[in-house]
Amino acid sequence: MDTIQFEDFARVEIRVGTVIAVEPFPEARRPAWRMRIDFGPEIGERKSSAQITDLYDQESLLGRQVVAVVNFPRKQIGPFMSECLVTGFHREDGAIVLCGPDTVVPNGSRLI
Repeated sequence: MDTIQFEDFARVEIRVGTVIAVEPFPEARRPAWRMRIDFGPEIGERKSSAQITDLYDQESLLGRQVVAVVNFPRKQIGPFMSECLVTGFHREDGAIVLCGPDTVVPNGSRLI
């Protein structure tokens, strides 16, 4: 494992936001959702695609707070432009478990 300096970590904007819209993403190679996430007034809304359909349906995602990297460059995913990277962990079966706070915090709060 490579060691990084604290300054490297500090450059990554990891913020919490609330999922405000979820749609199917039928053009994705693997099953995925298209999401709009509200990161508060400083950052605003961002779009993201996530391959999390194994564990999460539309209803369970709406209103859920998620943790995402908001300062990566935008990335074209098929016909969709992703504006942030939602974070999670792979389980042994390949399903992804989302990262999120265990208590509601203000949208846009930064991971420290």
